Amino acid sequence: MRLHRASGILLHPTSLPGPHGIGDLGQEAKEFVSFLKSAGQAYWQILPLGPTGYGDSPYQSFSAFAGNTNLISPELLVEDGLLNRTDVDPPKELPADRVDYGRVIEWKAQLLEKAYQSFQRSSAVEIRSAFESFLREAAFWLDDYALFRAIKETQKPGSWLEWEPALKNREHEAVLKTHEDLLDLISRHKFFQFLFFRQWHRLKSFANGEGIRIIGDIPIFVAFDSADVWSRPKDFKLNQDGSPEVVSGVPPDYFSKTGQLWGNPIYRWEQMRSEGFRWWIERFRFALKMVDIVRIDHFRGFAASWEVPGKDETAEHGEWVEVPGGELFYELFREFGEIPVIAEDLGVITEDVESLRDRFGFPGMKILQYAFGGDANNPHLPHNFTPNTVVYTGTHDNDTTVGWYEGTARKKKKKSDHNSREREYFLEYLDSDGEKINWDLIRGAFASVADTAIVPLQDVLGLDNEARMNLPATESGNWQWRFRKGDLTEKHARLLRKMAKTYGRDTRS
Repeated sequence: MRLHRASGILLHPTSLPGPHGIGDLGQEAKEFVSFLKSAGQAYWQILPLGPTGYGDSPYQSFSAFAGNTNLISPELLVEDGLLNRTDVDPPKELPADRVDYGRVIEWKAQLLEKAYQSFQRSSAVEIRSAFESFLREAAFWLDDYALFRAIKETQKPGSWLEWEPALKNREHEAVLKTHEDLLDLISRHKFFQFLFFRQWHRLKSFANGEGIRIIGDIPIFVAFDSADVWSRPKDFKLNQDGSPEVVSGVPPDYFSKTGQLWGNPIYRWEQMRSEGFRWWIERFRFALKMVDIVRIDHFRGFAASWEVPGKDETAEHGEWVEVPGGELFYELFREFGEIPVIAEDLGVITEDVESLRDRFGFPGMKILQYAFGGDANNPHLPHNFTPNTVVYTGTHDNDTTVGWYEGTARKKKKKSDHNSREREYFLEYLDSDGEKINWDLIRGAFASVADTAIVPLQDVLGLDNEARMNLPATESGNWQWRFRKGDLTEKHARLLRKMAKTYGRDTRS
């Protein structure tokens, strides 16, 4: 699949401004879409939209299908007649420039409960009809998810592995009785999901109408503590007691002597193959309704997975196990035709991964922050790109460009020859004087032959690492950054629009 030559901005909805402690799917999201249009951009890239658990990471969700209800806009609930204007006055202690998840979750839960009670009293035909349609369309995943969340609220804290045995093992009689006992709570969770998707699809429709396409994100793995694993244990490599037999990660490398232990359960691919990869087909069917283009996180896991024994505390003693990714993608192509996929192929990528990516025509990724640490053969340098590529200045897992550049300066003072050369090569390659290094790197991305160029909003704003979204291998302080209303100006739009037009990326010119 080839994307047309264009560019866009990476920004998760949680980072949008607004008075409610977290970005949401309401007016500020529409205004950001309008900014993208005025800036000559074609794409809005987001992170996964699922409900988050411990650590608030969108890559560790309670479901591969459900939506994060903390993104529901209170103002749109007022417009739907489910809340009064006085209901949505936010607590004064909610910060404007970061997400305090504990307070936000508590406050949003109160609002959603009020909306549910209002819905129960309402006789409005339109919203009731829409809810019934949603129940039918989402039945593949919604019933299990709502039951999972309802049980989670009534069991002791922790994962489903700690539930009472009959529920942990999904014994038929226990599940039926629990479903009956928790019916009202289950209905609440279904209604909350309805509200999320009602608002999301309105926003996506608005964005598409403005000429903006949404790039979404599918993490290859799912969280162990999720409705997916609990409801479909046969699809995962689990022990008799339900614990993971093996978990995901990556092997030791230059960055870590013990590798990275992610802890996600590994798919039992032979079981999924026997069912015609139905779960994956439904996952893609759902994703392709949610977004216009799908970025697959850790694409190399479709060629082989690094499987680590479930009880290990590091990733050192894993092994590569082949995965039938080619068979899966053939089935997806048979079901949907050509699928719009971006392959996150970063890290140590072997020939089998490249072959899988190229066989299906998926564009891979390049990161400019990785480009200047070697020589002229570095694959992340623009002169080594092929057109079917998506180039980023950085991602949600990187320093901001300003933070990265400042880091090379600090390392230079410590007389590190390697980092001194990295900084000098950057300035030389981009013919930069170092005054506006964020725009110099953006220009490098836009001017490249890569069909698609994506820039984190932090780089457009020229922010340092105080605005970094995520620091991998840390458990707190991530996913909190937000920009303030007024930070984005017409000057930013004008600079982006000029650059997009200069380098043939403004699809409206």
